[in-house]
Amino acid sequence: MAKRLSVHNKKEILNLFIESKYSIDQLSKKFKCTNATITRNLKNELGNEKYQEIVASRNIRENSKKSNKSIKSQENQKDVSSNAIENEFKFVELAPVDYEIDNMPRKEISSVPLKDIEFPNIVYMIVNKNIELEIKLLKDYPDWEFLPNEDLKRKTIEIFNDLKSARRVCSKEQKVIKVPNTDVFRIVSPILISRGISRIVSAEKLIAL
Repeated sequence: MAKRLSVHNKKEILNLFIESKYSIDQLSKKFKCTNATITRNLKNELGNEKYQEIVASRNIRENSKKSNKSIKSQENQKDVSSNAIENEFKFVELAPVDYEIDNMPRKEISSVPLKDIEFPNIVYMIVNKNIELEIKLLKDYPDWEFLPNEDLKRKTIEIFNDLKSARRVCSKEQKVIKVPNTDVFRIVSPILISRGISRIVSAEKLIAL
């Protein structure tokens, strides 16, 4: 069951995110809720366009930092090589390069095979008014944006473990349906694959068909 955040919590999350003091994962830990809950509330407060703009800006800054570190590392290596030549191949003891490692917890990149998943007895899905599946690309889910570009192009469907979670992201043009027999995903997996759907997004798991 997703945690319900107070108005004060939502305001604090928004400020910490805008000021770049916390990542999505760090906010999730601080407020004891899922990444999806944090992302959803940020989008509600900022709007999807502003949220994506902040995420893109943050990624550019992070990439710039990594690039600068790489350049410094290469310069250090050149200096070491030059000194080694000047010393006529004498052994030189080098201090380890101190890299700033990203310690933020990451989801396991490899998706979990469908055969290894134990679904709950009942799940919920979002469909359009014609009761057709709502298909998205994996890149539409911010929680999985760290995956390689090839994976982000995969077509997905999403399932929810509880009705409230599904209703929170369901638009007026959509409906929430109940799936009382979760074995159906294994039964229809060949059909889904034939339609180009290769992943199921479920809470913190990415399921491979």
